[in-house]
Amino acid sequence: MNARPSSHYAHADTSIDVFGEGPGDVSRFVAAWFDAHRAEVIGWRRHIHRHPETSNNEVETTRYIAKILEEWGVEPHLFPETGLMADLGPDSEQGRVAFRADIDALPIQEVTGLEFTSLNKGVSHSCGHDVHTTVVLGLTCALKEYDEQHGLPVGVRVIFQPAEETWAGGATDVVSWGALEGVHSIFAIHAEPKLRVGRIGVRAGAITSATDVVEIEVKGPGGHTSRPHLSADVIFALAKVVTDLPGLLSRRVDPRTGTVLVFGQINSGFAPNAMPETGTLTGTMRTADINVWRGMQKLFSELIEQVLAPLGVEYDLQYHRGVPPVLNDDVATAALTAAAAAIDPQCVVQAPQSSGGEDFSWYLENVPGSMARLGCWSGEGEQYDLHMGDLIVDERSIGVGIKLFGSVVDRFATAEV
Repeated sequence: MNARPSSHYAHADTSIDVFGEGPGDVSRFVAAWFDAHRAEVIGWRRHIHRHPETSNNEVETTRYIAKILEEWGVEPHLFPETGLMADLGPDSEQGRVAFRADIDALPIQEVTGLEFTSLNKGVSHSCGHDVHTTVVLGLTCALKEYDEQHGLPVGVRVIFQPAEETWAGGATDVVSWGALEGVHSIFAIHAEPKLRVGRIGVRAGAITSATDVVEIEVKGPGGHTSRPHLSADVIFALAKVVTDLPGLLSRRVDPRTGTVLVFGQINSGFAPNAMPETGTLTGTMRTADINVWRGMQKLFSELIEQVLAPLGVEYDLQYHRGVPPVLNDDVATAALTAAAAAIDPQCVVQAPQSSGGEDFSWYLENVPGSMARLGCWSGEGEQYDLHMGDLIVDERSIGVGIKLFGSVVDRFATAEV
């Protein structure tokens, strides 16, 4: 559900050498494996793209992933409903390095005209989850072959997560099912259609924002617009919330936290000369600061009371907690940066922070980790947006993602963590 970040990507510092330099044995093997199986892997992506399934309905997607894993000798562990995980390599006190892919699609009609366009009407992989899934699937099969031939130097867990596009995200269920037991670090990528293919965007700290939804229902006695003094003006009250509440927030929250309230839906009334009895207002509350997020529900409740109390209306506030910001761990981000630089020092860029939400944050509430932006723009022609039916990604990004994660395994095989 990640909204696109700013298109400004700066050069990243790749001088950190805590995790070693250059490609290691695993990353060289993974790169060669992908080059040998490129057509097969791209075929996996196109199958998944052609058969998208919405959140918590990823039955066939789960079955397809499990089938491929079994064909490559990997034992899948199915989650209670949809999604799965698998382990590779040794168990050790060090714990496992985990890689997460989200597998759900969006209720958006695809209009790309691709030969492998979605066959499910009104559903499409318009957020790049088919790319994420294929990257982790390809990584898994490559690592399995490496493990059989050489023995993996570090334990690995791969997680194929359902329902990222639901409001609080499917990650909370996955964590509750024990997917992080024995995991010391976790990594993910997110397709970025504003970043050229071959580029990898890294960022320590907040790379996304916390995202909540607010619903406000305002009630009052209706009446004729010629006698507003005899009614409670519901529409006026809704308008006061829209215009006053963001300003009040800006005086109570540090502006450096990137906190913003935006309303996207308002409903009330049925005639120009009738004052309605009810009205509703819905919007999103976003912040990059996890401490602001933790206290936002209480603050929002206080401020909505201040706005509406003088207006003679009743109201009902439904504050729906969404996801915290993805807070990339410094050490994990150093590992991710070193892994990317080992592939190509010129590929690493500093990612801007997005105001969108991502449920990968729930994993990072439990173990350290980092998410990177995976460039998937061809470098020519139109740049697309996520969550749009015309999204086209450059499939070369899949190989970049697989090689990146193979390089991450190398960093942890040679580092004390």
